[in-house]
Amino acid sequence: MIKLKSISRPNPQDRTTENKFYAQAVSTGTTDLERLAYLVSNQSTVREADCYAVLLSLLHNISDELKQGKIVKLDKLGSFQIGVNSEGILNEDELTVAAVKKAHINFRPDKRLRNVLSSVSYTLS
Repeated sequence: MIKLKSISRPNPQDRTTENKFYAQAVSTGTTDLERLAYLVSNQSTVREADCYAVLLSLLHNISDELKQGKIVKLDKLGSFQIGVNSEGILNEDELTVAAVKKAHINFRPDKRLRNVLSSVSYTLS
C-alpha cells in the first residue's frame, strides 16, 4: 500500500491565487542491494554472498555501458539511458559540449513493471 500525504502548493503561473492541495507519495523505507541479494537467495539455491556479488557486477557493467552511450535494456525490468539538459543556442554551428548543463539517467520501465501501477492501493495519512 502506498501512503500519501497532503501538500499545499502555489500555482507557479499565478502566485496570487490560493494554494491547492495535492497528494504526494510518502516513502516507507529503502531497499538496497544487500536486501535484494538476501531476498533472491531465499527464493533460490544461490547463496546471499553470490547474489550480492552478481548484483554489484551488474551495477558496474550497467555504468560502463551507459558511459559508452549505450541504452541498457534489462528484459522485464526496463531500459536505462543517459540524457542531458543543455542551454539553447540560436545557431547550430555555435553549439558545443559546453552547452550541456547536466546529465541524468532516464529509466523506462518494461510493460510488466509498469503494470505494477495498476494494482497499487493508496491510503491517505
